[in-house]
Amino acid sequence: MGVTQCEMCRNADGCLEQFLGESGRRVSHHRMVDQEVKCGFGLAGVCCKLCSNGPCRISKNRPYGVCGADADTIVMRNFLRSVAAGSGCYIHVVENAAKRLKEAVQAGRTLKGPETLHRLCGQLGISAAEDGDAALILAETILTDLRRPYDEQMVVLEKLATPLRLTKWRELGILPGGGKDEIFNALVKTSTNLNSDPVDMAMQCLRLGISTGLYGLVLTNLLNDIILGEPELGFEATGLGIIDPDCVNIMITGHQQAMFGDLIQQLEQPEIQAKAAMVGAKAIKIVGCTCVGQDLQLRHNHCGTAFSGHAGNNYTSEAVLLTGCVDVVVSEFNCTLPGIEPICTDLDIPMLCLDDVAKKAGARGLHYSEASREAITMEILSTAIVAYAKRVGDQKRINPMAGHGAQDVITGVTDLTLKKALGGSWQPVLDAIVAGQIKGVAAVVGCSNLRAGGHDVFTIELTKRLIASDILVLSAGCTSGGLANSGLMSPAASTQAGPGLKAVCEALGVPPVLNFGPCLAIGRIEMVAGELAAALGVDLPQLPVVVSAPQWLEEQALADGAFALTLGFPLHLGLAPFVTGSDTAVTLFTETMKDLTGGYLFIDEDVDSTAAAFEAIIAEKRKGLGLDG
Repeated sequence: MGVTQCEMCRNADGCLEQFLGESGRRVSHHRMVDQEVKCGFGLAGVCCKLCSNGPCRISKNRPYGVCGADADTIVMRNFLRSVAAGSGCYIHVVENAAKRLKEAVQAGRTLKGPETLHRLCGQLGISAAEDGDAALILAETILTDLRRPYDEQMVVLEKLATPLRLTKWRELGILPGGGKDEIFNALVKTSTNLNSDPVDMAMQCLRLGISTGLYGLVLTNLLNDIILGEPELGFEATGLGIIDPDCVNIMITGHQQAMFGDLIQQLEQPEIQAKAAMVGAKAIKIVGCTCVGQDLQLRHNHCGTAFSGHAGNNYTSEAVLLTGCVDVVVSEFNCTLPGIEPICTDLDIPMLCLDDVAKKAGARGLHYSEASREAITMEILSTAIVAYAKRVGDQKRINPMAGHGAQDVITGVTDLTLKKALGGSWQPVLDAIVAGQIKGVAAVVGCSNLRAGGHDVFTIELTKRLIASDILVLSAGCTSGGLANSGLMSPAASTQAGPGLKAVCEALGVPPVLNFGPCLAIGRIEMVAGELAAALGVDLPQLPVVVSAPQWLEEQALADGAFALTLGFPLHLGLAPFVTGSDTAVTLFTETMKDLTGGYLFIDEDVDSTAAAFEAIIAEKRKGLGLDG
């Protein structure tokens, strides 16, 4: 029996909503309705299941677990574990990126981003006669830092952090040791009958935030720039409409784009593309989905014709498969939903996994390594071609979502490309801020979830209200996927901006919402903020900047949030993290943090009041800089 639209959560994308509603398949958007009733103890974070005396659930009538742990201990213990897991995901990615760089040099392959290599090595004080030698030293320096013990401070972070932030972190005693050992220590700290001090655990969250942000975000971007090539500004198509049904289509999901370098290179070879013609296909293409797709879109100038474009974010992936135009799924990390598994089984779409941390049920594991990279590429290609021939045969398939998405989405935005487009200086932006044409900047970043109003609903509605108030929006993560497909990252969206921001956008030929790409590019937004602060001679908390993860989803988002707090930014979440059962935790993150780092957390589930709060915060920051009144 089919399912109907009324059984689904809301979707900001009407075209996508209709397609899923008429598909006859149950997807995440339907399961969200099934799971609407939530456990109150879980939402508050007051359930502990660390030992066999539990699970213990804390309430006013039962304020202590069997061991004597109260709500403050249990909540912060659970929260720190989540932040540590999120940090672990990012540290895994940056460690692999450093290994990929090292392997590329040792194999004698050309590094496509020499300018980034030179700039980063100069920043870190690394010098060598040859680029390959410099890259090896760089990779080893990062790997050594990540693997340092907990009580030995990482050294690269001192060169990446802004001087004023570094001083603040040192004063607070939160400069992290080795990135991996910080995670290990957090897990030990939160085990049974160990740490019960909520303040100490909160400070551990901040340490993890710093290592996550500077290594897992900032450095991962730069390493990928060196390996795959620097992004360039451009305008590209997005949405399910980018899928060509006449091609052999390889859908990729994850966050480890360096693993696809060889695949991209091989797809540019005529003899490889000739294999498509043998089964009646026009070409072999990569279809981007989730953050890895956004990253390749960012590097459109290096992908040639191999890359069709970015189809959509995490909760679009099931729809991508349901077009019937995907021939193989290749995953290497999250956000690869388990919900794709039954769809792949039913539609006979093979699944391949390149990293065992992302192994899906029913998928074939292809362990990525330098020795296996070329063989893996050939296996991906042969699997896709065979699947296409088997599934299509003599029939002509049609993409039912051919009209979905946007045709002129800005992409390739980084700190460097943005500054270059402004003439090599941040002065035009600063002038617009001083003049009030741009009142401030909102970083609307992170995931998409289905609980905060529905798929991309909060993200898109909040963004519309912000740009209408002359607040420039920068986005990275699954938020970008939804905003791009909605048209807000296209130049025509300037008509929805306030008069000041509209004038700036029309003069520059850009939209009021800038697409930095994947969630990893939150690190690039931090770099922009750091340069703006340096240009003004102020610390980050003084900037008219607010950060929002309106539809945060997972543990990685919590680690991102910890980074934002260490930077001193006001941080908005559209859903409360699971800490509301502890008055101490709530006070720490919403009030005490202001005196520690300058940042703080605020929760607002209403779009209108959130937008009003952003305006008020930005007005206060502008006043502090002497710009208004």
